[in-house]
Amino acid sequence: MDALAVMAIGLPVGLLLVFSVGARTWAVEALGYGWVPAGLFAAAILTTLRYNRHILIANWRHWTVAAALAAMSIGILSTVFPSDGVLKDVSLGGRWGSVLGGSPVILAAFKIAGIALVLPLIVAPRKAVGFYLKSARKGLFGLQLVLICLYVVAHQSARFLGRRYRILRYGMHRQCSRGQLLKMLVLGPSNAPMRTPASPRNRESAPATGFDPESVDDLNRQATPGLAEEDEDEWAMPDSGLIPTFDSQAPATVNASAPSHSSGSAKGGKGGWQIPPVDLLSPPDPHHAPEAALQEMARLVETTLGDHGVRVEVTDVKAGPRILRFGLVPGWVTKGRDGRRGVIGLDKDDSDPSSVERSRVKVQSILIREKDMALALKTPYLRIEAPVPGEALVGLEVPSPSPSKVHLREVMETPAFKKLADKGGLPIALGQDTGGSSVILDLAALPHMLIAGATGSGKSVCINSIVASFLLTKTPEELRILMVDPKRVELTPFNGIPHLIGPVIVDAEEVNTSLRGLIREMLNRYKLMEESGARNIDGYNKRAKEKMPFLVLIVDELADLMMVGGFEVEQNLVRLAQLGRATGIHLVLATQRPSVNVVTGLLKANIPARAAFAVASQVDSRVILDAIGAEKLLGKGDMLLLHNESPKPARVQGALVYDEEIDQMVQFWQGQDGPPVPVINLTAPETEENQDGADARMMEEARELAARNPQLTRSYLERRLQIGGSKAEEVMETLEEEGFLDQR
Repeated sequence: MDALAVMAIGLPVGLLLVFSVGARTWAVEALGYGWVPAGLFAAAILTTLRYNRHILIANWRHWTVAAALAAMSIGILSTVFPSDGVLKDVSLGGRWGSVLGGSPVILAAFKIAGIALVLPLIVAPRKAVGFYLKSARKGLFGLQLVLICLYVVAHQSARFLGRRYRILRYGMHRQCSRGQLLKMLVLGPSNAPMRTPASPRNRESAPATGFDPESVDDLNRQATPGLAEEDEDEWAMPDSGLIPTFDSQAPATVNASAPSHSSGSAKGGKGGWQIPPVDLLSPPDPHHAPEAALQEMARLVETTLGDHGVRVEVTDVKAGPRILRFGLVPGWVTKGRDGRRGVIGLDKDDSDPSSVERSRVKVQSILIREKDMALALKTPYLRIEAPVPGEALVGLEVPSPSPSKVHLREVMETPAFKKLADKGGLPIALGQDTGGSSVILDLAALPHMLIAGATGSGKSVCINSIVASFLLTKTPEELRILMVDPKRVELTPFNGIPHLIGPVIVDAEEVNTSLRGLIREMLNRYKLMEESGARNIDGYNKRAKEKMPFLVLIVDELADLMMVGGFEVEQNLVRLAQLGRATGIHLVLATQRPSVNVVTGLLKANIPARAAFAVASQVDSRVILDAIGAEKLLGKGDMLLLHNESPKPARVQGALVYDEEIDQMVQFWQGQDGPPVPVINLTAPETEENQDGADARMMEEARELAARNPQLTRSYLERRLQIGGSKAEEVMETLEEEGFLDQR
């Protein structure tokens, strides 16, 4: 109908211009040769209105550049006056063209330059203004004005040709006729709703082979109206074999001197302590994924699987900071009564619809095409989750071509974190999931956490983000921390903060003493809760005048403790994990060697919350999560999180906190002179005489064991006497000297 209307109006006007000498002369004198660019531009507008009117709005920058080029062409033509003919008095641009150019030539040049000057301000105002100001300061405004005009024209032309190249690159031309291909190349992508033959809405009307011809244009990428051009330019497929990563350069140092008690920049805590402001952390980086690029990748996934006979439809796309998750819905396949299998829809030879049976594509057929999808997307780091918990989808996780950082401040400023912090628990700003939503945990509800992964996968940064979450929400009267760092470099920067029960423990042989002290503190708390009739720490704090603070044990390298302390360390940790929750004692354990000797079954049974970073093999992944998947992570904070509210491991990008930010928080707390906090004594209360008596009783029991078993071993002593490896070695040496053991 649109074409008929154009013909009904345009045909009489065209005949009038052809057969009327006066009208023809008027038209020539009005615009002259300027009818060529003006006519081409008008023809492009009318053709676009007829076939795909949506791209007039979506690609308005292209049309603005085209209109400016047509106007500048007419202006240039108006400066040329032929020696004879109809146009000798009105120029090659006609009378109308003289408005854009004309004579004198200097005035025409100023008019054309004005168009060239205004064009960048319309197409890319922010960049243009900055460029103009910089050019004016350098005194090269005239020359660089010409350069920026050429850049705008070349940039828009390159984008126009690049989109057409991608149509050919992804093989879409093989699914359509020559006329449809010409339509795609000339008019650009369609803005119609995207569908594939896998959609149940199309299964009755789609042809037996290939794609629906009416929806071929839907495979093309359509730019979203209002999308910034610079954002689309940054989105590109990653190079083959590379892990998409980001720059980890630390932000500028923030002045974090401790404010006075009258300062309003920090939240006042109970008893005069002040909580650091969140301004100490670096602000988040603005980032969003272009919808057009996501839809292009989704169509590529559908096309790749469709080429192998697996029909799917991407119905859900979520863009996280480093991961894109595509939700795949299995399509339909047909099976005739004679056993022949086909694609969606009815065969042309089947006149009876009842002769065809439809069945869903099996999920297993999608899983075995993992390498084909990795090849099409040019990345080996794919992970398929089938099904997605709580959704009827098959999740395909792909590294984002445009990764972004997850700053700790970005997660802590969310309403969910503030709500959890106001409840009085132990909030942890962990990071963001594959959909970009903040992941926030309450350590008091977990109640313990195990962190494991290879070297450089992000464990230490995760521990720092956990400690930073505590320091930005809890005062020393509400939380006390005991840190163990055998590596001596990860947790020692926190020395001096008032939250610490004592200096960071760096000697693994001193850990057992502190663990026994925590057990005594736990038992004392149970006695106090029994006397007050409370069942947990929350109930006790509501009744008692002196409140109990939370106690958090943070261990950076569990493997080193298990190697030195052996059975006694495991026994003490398991006992704390079993009984410590009600008394407010919680554990955060980390290790880079997730073997069965370190992460034992008894320890895992009492620590339900586990975070697995990138590991080397599926065996390590099974030790941590009891499932595979951690061996396919990207590293640098990419983790799989399993806790009591998650039936399956969920993928999370850990929050990033810089060393400079940690130093600022430590300086803030060290600079405060708050009220004294209650002392928690973790040293052994026995006197030297009592200790000697305990050693004597232990030696008597060891002699009895050696008398019954001359082939006594050190490991047997560790289990029976419940002592550490070093102590068992001393007992063995004493027994050999006394002649109870055979000396070899």
